[in-house]
Amino acid sequence: MRFTLTRRLAGMIMALGTGLILASPAAAQDYPTKPIRVLVGFAPGGPTDVIARIVAQDLTAAFGQSVIVENRAGANSLIATDAVARAAPDGYTLIAATLAHNINPILMPDKAKYQPIKDFASISLAATVPMIAVTAYDSPMKTLQDVVALAKAQPGVVTYGSAGHGGSAHLAAALLGNLTGTQMTHVPFKGNAPALTEVMAGRVTFMFYPMVGVADQVAQKRLRALAVTTPKRHPDFPNTPTMAELGYPGFEDYTPGIVFLAPAGTPQPIVNKLADAIRASVARPETREKLRGLGAVAAGLTPAETVSWMQMDYDRWARLIKAAGVKGED
Repeated sequence: MRFTLTRRLAGMIMALGTGLILASPAAAQDYPTKPIRVLVGFAPGGPTDVIARIVAQDLTAAFGQSVIVENRAGANSLIATDAVARAAPDGYTLIAATLAHNINPILMPDKAKYQPIKDFASISLAATVPMIAVTAYDSPMKTLQDVVALAKAQPGVVTYGSAGHGGSAHLAAALLGNLTGTQMTHVPFKGNAPALTEVMAGRVTFMFYPMVGVADQVAQKRLRALAVTTPKRHPDFPNTPTMAELGYPGFEDYTPGIVFLAPAGTPQPIVNKLADAIRASVARPETREKLRGLGAVAAGLTPAETVSWMQMDYDRWARLIKAAGVKGED
């Protein structure tokens, strides 16, 4: 009797396991059956928000379900990251993550209690976003050399804006400070868009801004472009020198990316279906042109490629943080 019961129990477990295995592809085939949320950890109007909305529009058309971008600004995207980490791993809550996802556990280990790769399902690197150093158009700082000269002459007087501690703007300016041996004052905001507003108003000296939507502000003479972090001069800013031309090579190696992630444990067939849709989105000529017009570069990596990219990204930012002596928020 005991042997019979054991065999029956084993059979039930095997059947259950088989059912679960068979259920995943079926669930992926039906997915999605309701709206999908894509959280953005920064204020509306910033680079991550803009790119997330472009991709979400394509996903809505592809899936026949609404893909809604929801802004959860604050704590350098930790609020949004925590919300996604706690969400059900069913493919209906995603995050459009920036380098902050990798940076926060390095700079704020007491607050960011997650492992960037292990605790999330990597879907796809959608795009990369080169940066541009800008100041107010009527600022006395006409070149990046003027900014550096003032920082050398009056330590702490030069201010630079960012979307928060450990963001791309923060780290780019910290790298510049490290290379030039200058002390500049970091002024963090809850997103790149509000930081740029203060730069345009002249209340913040300058900032490194992800090259998304900034060309119009330069053309309207609200901003002055000082330098770009691309390997070669950018076609939208042909008269703006690269950081390498100004004697600061290596900035092009620190180009941030926009990565779509899901909670850990999300079934791989669903991850693959999302990745395929995102890759199809950024491969569309219309979407690529939208991204190019914003200064972003379409990527569209597979889940496996995205995991590798995430590890490389984590390693390079960790090296920079150590070399530049960047500290987290107190």
